[in-house]
Amino acid sequence: MENIIASAVSQVGDTGHETAPRRSPPGSFVIFGGGGDLTRRLLLPAIYNLACAGLLDDGFSVVAVDRAELTDEQLQRNVRAALEDFAARRGAEAVTLREDVWTWMKPRIRYVRGDFETMQTYQDIAAVVGDQNCIFYLAVAARFFGPIVDRLGEAGLVREGRHTFRRVIVEKPFGNDLSSAVALNERLLRTLTEQQIYRIDHYLGKETVQNILALRFSNGFFEPLWNRQNIDHVQITAAETVGVEQRAKFYEGTGALRDMVPNHVMQLLAMTAMEAPISFDADAVRNEKTKVLDAIHPLSPQDVVRGQYAPGVVNGKEVPGYRQEPGVDPHSLTETYMAMKFQIDNWRWAGVPFYVRTGKRLAARKTEIAIHFKSAPYALFRDTPVDKLAPNIMVIHIQPTEGVTMQFSAKIPGPSVRLGGVRMKFDYAEWFSEGPSTGYETLIYDCMIGDATLFQRADNIEAGWRAVQPVLDWGQDARSLDFYAAGSEGPEAADALLARDHRHWLKIG
Repeated sequence: MENIIASAVSQVGDTGHETAPRRSPPGSFVIFGGGGDLTRRLLLPAIYNLACAGLLDDGFSVVAVDRAELTDEQLQRNVRAALEDFAARRGAEAVTLREDVWTWMKPRIRYVRGDFETMQTYQDIAAVVGDQNCIFYLAVAARFFGPIVDRLGEAGLVREGRHTFRRVIVEKPFGNDLSSAVALNERLLRTLTEQQIYRIDHYLGKETVQNILALRFSNGFFEPLWNRQNIDHVQITAAETVGVEQRAKFYEGTGALRDMVPNHVMQLLAMTAMEAPISFDADAVRNEKTKVLDAIHPLSPQDVVRGQYAPGVVNGKEVPGYRQEPGVDPHSLTETYMAMKFQIDNWRWAGVPFYVRTGKRLAARKTEIAIHFKSAPYALFRDTPVDKLAPNIMVIHIQPTEGVTMQFSAKIPGPSVRLGGVRMKFDYAEWFSEGPSTGYETLIYDCMIGDATLFQRADNIEAGWRAVQPVLDWGQDARSLDFYAAGSEGPEAADALLARDHRHWLKIG
């Protein structure tokens, strides 16, 4: 977290100089599932970017662990191909792979072949990493999380020394309901301490998500307004244009609720609604996030909309409905869309609804947080041509573009008093010269230096599941599913959810 604040403060420019982030400690980055898609597309490019930035110690190495028959040389060729693909697929930002960085990385890439549940694999890992610092990244299916950590413990690979650390990064999904999340936490904590576990959510690697805290707590004109006296409601949107793609088997047993809400959406809600921590120490920040999630009022059926996409048109192309996708049950009741109304029972937010929606095959790819402020009194304008005041909205854009937009009223030039809604926009890409990233760079680097601020603690995970568990308990039936055309804004029932409160969603497309 320290690099986030340092970066934000360094832009002021008048009073000091930016301090370069320190290099990571020496050690091995061990990737279980080292031959998989996540490693190839995101983890290795993120490590390459950290190397380009000079943030990796000369004693750093990557150890890929997987079942395939590979030599170190074959793995190194595969890694180079993945990095060349990453550099080339950046569109207008396409670059050539830096040969000096690759020359540095290549001899630091090793391969260990083995089954994740066989002790010989862990003995082979121990022979490679020795007694140095280690980060074990579980880029594997969730069913392997427990067994891998059990074997790491049995092999003595997570035993820390006086001057060495051993940490484990766990990918989502972290459980599929409250009871399974609690059980997984209990299993991991039999082998590891909480300080050794880094539960990763790649959304928190996005600069704009991190900037929520900087915006709120480093600007004196935001925080005084950030409460029920001034905010009417909050909308959180995580919309995708893609369908289920090749993930039908996974998605049929998961759905939009489990896939997005307890993790990504709850993290956005918590960072928006949390109280100011006493410091940017990891536990101070995570304490406040957990308090927000614990304060969420229990959901009722009228607060929830479950949807599923039907055939439609996305980006000018006809696409099938979810039930027509390969591998999907033609009578599936799995939701591909969720809209929910959360109420937070605390002093700051009592009476302010937080509306969230997430879904596939929607009108546009967009993740954003929209803060809707209360309207100013109209009385001043009653004898003017102004018939209504434009709403004041602050939108924090997270993807595909990153930035902040402020919407407010201004007088239209002319002899009479007429008001128009105007927008003022801050765009990260235009203001800061940042290179292409995967979103994992900050998270990997923070784990290396021992900063857990952007990672979820056990109670964070369980509080997120607790908030949505009532929906899972209600179960699935045809009556609770609303259909929407692919390429649309979502089901009509989601519009009705806000209309009952005399509000409406911002447009997605």
